[in-house]
Formats: sequence, C-alpha cells, structure tokens
Amino acid sequence: MSQDGPLISWKSRKQQTVALSTCEAEYISLACAVREAKFLKQLCNDMTIATSDVLVNVDNQGTINLAKNPVNHQRSKHIDIKYHFIRTEIQAGTIKLDYIPTEDNVADIFTKPATKAKLEKFKHFIMGK
Repeated sequence: MSQDGPLISWKSRKQQTVALSTCEAEYISLACAVREAKFLKQLCNDMTIATSDVLVNVDNQGTINLAKNPVNHQRSKHIDIKYHFIRTEIQAGTIKLDYIPTEDNVADIFTKPATKAKLEKFKHFIMGK
C-alpha cells in the first residue's frame, strides 16, 4: 500500500467550554487534536500500518509554550487539569508540536473567511492535486 502524504484528520465543531483567552481556546483544541492523533496512531498500529512521529501543527505560539512548559503559570492556572495531558505526551515524545504561521495554515480556509489570494495559494490542497 503506497502512501501519498501524511494522515490528516479534520474536524470542526463548537467548543463546549467557554475559554477566557485565545490561548486557552487553542489549548483546549490542541488537547482534542492530540486525543484524535493518539487514536489514529493506535488504529494504524492495530492495522499493522507503519507510522512515524505524530506531528500536530499549531498556529498559536502561546499555546505551544503552555504545552511544552510544565510550570503552572498565573495566567493559566484556571485551565482544567484534564487538558494538561498534552504535556505528558510531549515529554514522552509521542506527540511533536510544530508552529505554523497563520498565513501558511491551510485549515484556516475552513474556519475563517478566506480571501481570493488565500484560496489561490491553497487550491492544490482543496482540489487534491
């Protein structure tokens, strides 16, 4: 079985928790993405499909810093502890986070108003070519 590219999972839904900041909202979304990534990796392993490291693209540097730094910051102590499992996954090396600038983030065309220039830039992702 040949693979043309990375395994991608995409989902959009209204967050069930009210976030007090953009960073917190992104952190909660990251926790959901990490759960999904762990599920997909286990599914591939169960089907004996070789997988590489799980890379999650994040467009918020504050979220990446919060996930990588296990220090409890004054501004993030209110975040529910259930989301902090991300830190364990990063420390264990099962998940890797990569910063992707907003202008290079393909997912934004599905969640934010897209300009003609942005649609043109990412048309090969949309059209599958």
